[in-house]
Amino acid sequence: MFPAMLNLQGLRALVVGGGPVGQRKAQLAHAAGATVHIVDPTIPPSEAFADHHLDGIHIAFACATAEVNARVVEACRARGIWVCDAIVPERGTFVLPAVVRRGELQIAISTGGASPALARTLRLQLEETFDESYGEWVRVLGEVREVVLATVADIALRKELFEEFSRPEWLERGRNEGWEAVQAAMLARIKSANTLGAAGSA
Repeated sequence: MFPAMLNLQGLRALVVGGGPVGQRKAQLAHAAGATVHIVDPTIPPSEAFADHHLDGIHIAFACATAEVNARVVEACRARGIWVCDAIVPERGTFVLPAVVRRGELQIAISTGGASPALARTLRLQLEETFDESYGEWVRVLGEVREVVLATVADIALRKELFEEFSRPEWLERGRNEGWEAVQAAMLARIKSANTLGAAGSA
């Protein structure tokens, strides 16, 4: 398997099968920015899967019966559409990993479809290690990064600041002092670095 993070913003996703698994896949795709269409004989307008449902589709999730999933996968492969088979993962072109989400931080765990249960077990372990503070840290780093890119011209200094702000002590400061205080300290550090840089080049 080739690990990747997909940008689904503005893309069209098809979910075949409207049960609990299909609904979860639809929610994930929608949260990632995709326009989602669900095909299921038991859900109005009561459609059974047909090849024309793939018209204009960029990514698909086969979450129905094994027989229907096989048809979906075959049709998607014929059109070069990425497809995930919820029953026989190795039959599709990609699998969904178990994911730990903390704001914009995402940690994905995959066994390549060999053991989804193990992936879920590892996810639970990681959820205990990576608390919500990591999400706040990532949020602050994203905002501070924009300031660095806009105000620090020296590329080496940029790298130095990015690496400095990614050190564990900033996480601990955030937990102890609050993230507004941490962001203020980072901005002060950027200002100081710029001042020193300007003085050194004078």
